[in-house]
Amino acid sequence: MGTRDIAETDPKTEQELTSVVQTLLQQIQDKLQTMSGQIIGRIDDMSSCIDDLKKNIADLMTQAGVEELEDENKIPTTQE
Repeated sequence: MGTRDIAETDPKTEQELTSVVQTLLQQIQDKLQTMSGQIIGRIDDMSSCIDDLKKNIADLMTQAGVEELEDENKIPTTQE
């Protein structure tokens, strides 16, 4: 429902105005829920891609023997 729709309904009473506002708020809530679901879905997809990328990098490091060298050269963490 856009501004044109609001002008076309032109509520005459307080009850009609309340109804129009409730309808608008419900539509906004529906759109926000849809967008929220889409964002969460994309975050889940990105998380899966990152997990796959981390696994592939770890596999490549293992194949290259880098993991063994890194373990030997690690500096112990100091406690503050």
